[in-house]
Amino acid sequence: MSPKVSKEHKEQRRASILAAAKTVFIRLGYEKTTIKDVMEEASVSRGGLYQYFSNKEDLYEAILSENLQQAITAINETLSKEHSSYWNMLVSLILGEDMEANDEMDPLAPVNLEFFITGKNDPRRREYAIDRYSEGIKLYEKIILKGEKAGEFQLKMPADIISQSINTFIDGLALGHVLLPEQQIRLKEQTQLLMEYLRWVLGVES
Repeated sequence: MSPKVSKEHKEQRRASILAAAKTVFIRLGYEKTTIKDVMEEASVSRGGLYQYFSNKEDLYEAILSENLQQAITAINETLSKEHSSYWNMLVSLILGEDMEANDEMDPLAPVNLEFFITGKNDPRRREYAIDRYSEGIKLYEKIILKGEKAGEFQLKMPADIISQSINTFIDGLALGHVLLPEQQIRLKEQTQLLMEYLRWVLGVES
């Protein structure tokens, strides 16, 4: 009779596999990564990995879902409190806690792009992409609408369109990051341009 494994241990093991998988996906990209690569990085057997994830796609979707859920939870918790600046909250969501434009791209962004592009003809992955896109847009929209209600933002376009434009801009940067040399993509300068556009379209005073 095999010993019982606690729920906490299972959650820790699952998190460990996800962390290892994330490292491998960033290093190799989605298409080149194999289940064997993840097994070796996580020091887990094939059977041990399949206890938690049915295939590579399931594994990557778990990474995406976990990252998105963490962002949603953090934003909802933050929005439930009073704020001195919704602009700062939006900038932090886009640029990170230091709120500074730089030449560094989220290392998973190019992999995310690869995952969705290679699955564009798969109905299930397309449906997943649409759902995830909608949830991501809602994050920006919530902050923008709160800022408008508080009188901090004077919108020049509808909140949903502004939110979509943020997502489109970031996806474009991710694509450029994959295809172009660093000096040609000029990530920092383009990100600064995005922030100036947002100041204008949200009516934020400099």
